[in-house]
This record gives sequence, C-alpha cells and structure tokens, in this order.
Amino acid sequence: MKTTLNTTILENSPILKRLANNFTNDPFEKEDLVQETFIRSLKSLEKFVNHPKLVSWLYVIMKNIYLNKYRREAIHRIAEKEITYTQSANNRIKNKAESDFVVKDVQDALHTLSEENYKIISMYLEGYKYYEIADHMNIKEGTIKTRIHTIRKVLKRKLRVYSV
Repeated sequence: MKTTLNTTILENSPILKRLANNFTNDPFEKEDLVQETFIRSLKSLEKFVNHPKLVSWLYVIMKNIYLNKYRREAIHRIAEKEITYTQSANNRIKNKAESDFVVKDVQDALHTLSEENYKIISMYLEGYKYYEIADHMNIKEGTIKTRIHTIRKVLKRKLRVYSV
C-alpha cells in the first residue's frame, strides 16, 4: 500500500503544482502548498487511490489550506491595524510617546480580561481556528465564538478613543 501511495503522490504532484498557480506565483509557496496538501490528505488518501475524483479532492484540500493561511494573515493584519496607531489624514509623523500610550492602553485593556478570555483572544489573534481554540480550552466551539464576539466588543468599547 505504501508504494501505491508513493506512486499516487508522484503522479499527481505536477498536476497539483499547476493547480497551485491559481493561488500564488511564488515557487516556494507553491511547493509548500503541494506538500501540505499531501500531508493533510495522507490519512484518507488510500481511499482515493485510483479514484476518478482524486485530483478534485486534492484541489479542494489545497484551496482550503490556502484560504486558511490567507485568513490567518488577514487576522494578523487586522490585529496590527487595531493595535498600532495609524497616521492621521494629514500624514503627520508618528509621535513615539503617543504610540507608547496606544500600546499601553491596548495592553491594559487586554489585561482587564479574565485569564481564560485573554488566552482565547490571544489564540484567536494568533490565527487559531474556533475548533482549535475549543479543543485547547476544552470548551464548546459555539461558546468560543460567542466569547470572541463579546471580548471584541469589550475591547472596542475600552479602546473607542482610538477608533477612526
């Protein structure tokens, strides 16, 4: 069975590399995407060996990997945008003291949260998925979603002086 899986991977790697063009132009990122696709598919790949929809199934896995990565990066960009002080409309130079106050206010707002809520929002901002946070915290996924929503509202209220 191991040789069959190896053959399947070798035969489909060039196809997946071409399909990776739909997501990125970076050759290293394409290679990582193909490898991650095969890694994620290994637990069920033997069911799809010689299956006519193997490439379609692998493509869906690849697409989900790329989208999850994109979402994680988007969350980081949003978090950075919310945490750092943006320049005003007249593009004045940032004042270091002002930036320090903003960072301190954000940190103070985060430290007012309970330890559990702090851990939840930290994991969320690091890009973990709801189910991953739920597994780690041993809490239901729906509860995690509600908590994150509530925590974000609390933080927005505490930091409203910085809203644009």
